[in-house]
Amino acid sequence: MTAEHPEGMAPLATLGQRFLARLIDTVILLAVVVLVSLAAMGDDIRHGTDGALGKRALVAVVAYLLYFVIEGAMTAARGQTVGKMALRIRAARLVDGGVPGPAGWLRAAVYVLPAVLSAILIGPFFWFVNSLWCTWDRPFRQCLHDKAAKTVVVAAL
Repeated sequence: MTAEHPEGMAPLATLGQRFLARLIDTVILLAVVVLVSLAAMGDDIRHGTDGALGKRALVAVVAYLLYFVIEGAMTAARGQTVGKMALRIRAARLVDGGVPGPAGWLRAAVYVLPAVLSAILIGPFFWFVNSLWCTWDRPFRQCLHDKAAKTVVVAAL
Protein backbone atom coordinates (compact mmCIF):
# COMPACT_ATOMS: atom_id res chain seq x y z
CA MET A 1 0.00 0.00 0.00
CA THR A 2 1.35 3.43 -0.94
CA ALA A 3 0.22 6.82 0.31
CA GLU A 4 -1.17 7.53 -3.14
CA HIS A 5 -2.99 4.29 -3.78
CA PRO A 6 -3.70 1.27 -1.58
CA GLU A 7 -2.48 -1.97 -3.15
CA GLY A 8 -5.13 -3.75 -5.21
CA MET A 9 -7.64 -0.90 -5.01
CA ALA A 10 -9.31 0.58 -8.09
CA PRO A 11 -8.21 4.09 -9.12
CA LEU A 12 -9.71 6.98 -7.18
CA ALA A 13 -12.75 8.62 -8.74
CA THR A 14 -12.16 12.08 -10.19
CA LEU A 15 -13.62 15.16 -8.56
CA GLY A 16 -15.83 15.60 -11.63
CA GLN A 17 -17.23 12.08 -11.29
CA ARG A 18 -17.95 12.65 -7.61
CA PHE A 19 -19.63 15.99 -8.31
CA LEU A 20 -21.84 14.62 -11.09
CA ALA A 21 -22.80 11.56 -9.03
CA ARG A 22 -23.80 13.78 -6.11
CA LEU A 23 -25.70 16.08 -8.48
CA ILE A 24 -27.74 13.10 -9.75
CA ASP A 25 -28.45 12.00 -6.17
CA THR A 26 -29.47 15.56 -5.25
CA VAL A 27 -31.91 15.76 -8.18
CA ILE A 28 -33.44 12.49 -6.96
CA LEU A 29 -33.67 13.93 -3.43
CA LEU A 30 -35.41 17.05 -4.75
CA ALA A 31 -37.91 14.89 -6.64
CA VAL A 32 -38.63 12.97 -3.43
CA VAL A 33 -39.06 16.24 -1.50
CA VAL A 34 -41.50 17.56 -4.11
CA LEU A 35 -43.55 14.35 -4.06
CA VAL A 36 -43.58 14.17 -0.25
CA SER A 37 -44.47 17.88 -0.08
CA LEU A 38 -47.37 17.53 -2.49
CA ALA A 39 -48.69 14.47 -0.70
CA ALA A 40 -48.35 15.92 2.80
CA MET A 41 -49.26 19.54 2.18
CA GLY A 42 -51.61 19.70 -0.78
CA ASP A 43 -52.96 23.26 -1.00
CA ASP A 44 -50.96 24.39 2.04
CA ILE A 45 -47.86 24.64 -0.16
CA ARG A 46 -49.01 28.04 -1.40
CA HIS A 47 -50.02 29.44 1.99
CA GLY A 48 -47.65 30.86 4.59
CA THR A 49 -49.72 29.97 7.65
CA ASP A 50 -48.14 28.72 10.85
CA GLY A 51 -49.64 25.28 10.19
CA ALA A 52 -48.09 25.23 6.71
CA LEU A 53 -44.70 26.21 8.14
CA GLY A 54 -44.90 23.34 10.63
CA LYS A 55 -45.81 20.93 7.84
CA ARG A 56 -42.89 22.22 5.75
CA ALA A 57 -40.48 21.55 8.60
CA LEU A 58 -41.92 18.07 9.08
CA VAL A 59 -41.68 17.33 5.33
CA ALA A 60 -38.04 18.48 5.34
CA VAL A 61 -37.14 16.23 8.27
CA VAL A 62 -38.97 13.25 6.72
CA ALA A 63 -37.28 13.86 3.35
CA TYR A 64 -33.79 14.03 4.89
CA LEU A 65 -34.42 10.91 6.95
CA LEU A 66 -35.63 9.11 3.82
CA TYR A 67 -32.52 10.31 1.97
CA PHE A 68 -30.38 9.01 4.86
CA VAL A 69 -32.04 5.58 4.68
CA ILE A 70 -31.61 5.36 0.88
CA GLU A 71 -28.02 6.64 0.95
CA GLY A 72 -27.08 4.44 3.92
CA ALA A 73 -28.70 1.26 2.62
CA MET A 74 -27.28 1.57 -0.90
CA THR A 75 -23.79 2.53 0.27
CA ALA A 76 -23.66 -0.20 2.92
CA ALA A 77 -24.91 -2.89 0.56
CA ARG A 78 -23.05 -2.08 -2.65
CA GLY A 79 -21.01 1.08 -2.17
CA GLN A 80 -23.09 2.89 -4.78
CA THR A 81 -25.99 5.29 -4.88
CA VAL A 82 -27.90 5.84 -8.12
CA GLY A 83 -25.55 8.70 -9.00
CA LYS A 84 -22.45 6.60 -8.35
CA MET A 85 -23.89 3.77 -10.47
CA ALA A 86 -24.48 6.21 -13.33
CA LEU A 87 -20.88 7.46 -13.13
CA ARG A 88 -19.41 3.98 -12.54
CA ILE A 89 -17.82 4.85 -9.22
CA ARG A 90 -18.33 3.46 -5.73
CA ALA A 91 -17.47 4.02 -2.10
CA ALA A 92 -14.92 1.54 -0.79
CA ARG A 93 -13.27 0.82 2.55
CA LEU A 94 -9.91 2.55 2.63
CA VAL A 95 -8.20 -0.41 4.27
CA ASP A 96 -9.02 -3.03 1.62
CA GLY A 97 -11.26 -1.56 -1.10
CA GLY A 98 -14.24 -3.67 -0.04
CA VAL A 99 -17.90 -2.65 0.08
CA PRO A 100 -18.39 -0.32 3.08
CA GLY A 101 -20.92 -2.49 4.93
CA PRO A 102 -21.88 -0.88 8.27
CA ALA A 103 -19.47 2.01 7.55
CA GLY A 104 -21.86 2.99 4.73
CA TRP A 105 -24.41 3.97 7.37
CA LEU A 106 -21.85 6.12 9.22
CA ARG A 107 -20.84 7.74 5.91
CA ALA A 108 -24.49 8.51 5.12
CA ALA A 109 -25.13 9.88 8.61
CA VAL A 110 -22.20 12.31 8.43
CA TYR A 111 -23.32 13.43 4.96
CA VAL A 112 -27.11 13.68 5.36
CA LEU A 113 -28.10 14.22 8.98
CA PRO A 114 -26.48 17.65 9.51
CA ALA A 115 -28.99 18.93 6.92
CA VAL A 116 -31.71 18.59 9.55
CA LEU A 117 -30.05 21.62 11.14
CA SER A 118 -30.67 23.65 7.99
CA ALA A 119 -33.15 25.89 9.79
CA ILE A 120 -30.21 27.55 11.53
CA LEU A 121 -27.90 27.48 8.48
CA ILE A 122 -25.49 24.96 10.00
CA GLY A 123 -26.64 22.17 7.69
CA PRO A 124 -26.01 23.97 4.38
CA PHE A 125 -22.65 25.33 5.62
CA PHE A 126 -21.60 21.84 6.74
CA TRP A 127 -22.68 20.33 3.39
CA PHE A 128 -20.70 22.97 1.53
CA VAL A 129 -17.51 22.42 3.55
CA ASN A 130 -17.98 18.64 3.56
CA SER A 131 -18.46 18.48 -0.23
CA LEU A 132 -15.46 20.71 -0.95
CA TRP A 133 -13.16 18.89 1.49
CA CYS A 134 -12.12 16.36 -1.18
CA THR A 135 -10.75 19.15 -3.38
CA TRP A 136 -7.84 19.77 -0.99
CA ASP A 137 -7.61 16.46 0.86
CA ARG A 138 -4.59 14.37 -0.08
CA PRO A 139 -3.73 11.66 -0.88
CA PHE A 140 -7.20 10.04 -1.06
CA ARG A 141 -9.48 13.02 -1.92
CA GLN A 142 -11.81 12.20 0.97
CA CYS A 143 -14.76 14.32 2.08
CA LEU A 144 -15.52 14.45 5.81
CA HIS A 145 -18.13 11.70 5.46
CA ASP A 146 -15.45 9.52 3.82
CA LYS A 147 -13.01 10.21 6.64
CA ALA A 148 -15.60 9.36 9.32
CA ALA A 149 -16.40 6.03 7.66
CA LYS A 150 -12.79 5.35 6.54
CA THR A 151 -13.89 5.09 2.90
CA VAL A 152 -12.71 6.45 -0.45
CA VAL A 153 -14.53 6.79 -3.77
CA VAL A 154 -13.01 4.70 -6.55
CA ALA A 155 -13.79 3.53 -10.06
CA ALA A 156 -16.28 0.67 -10.14
CA LEU A 157 -14.49 -1.95 -12.18
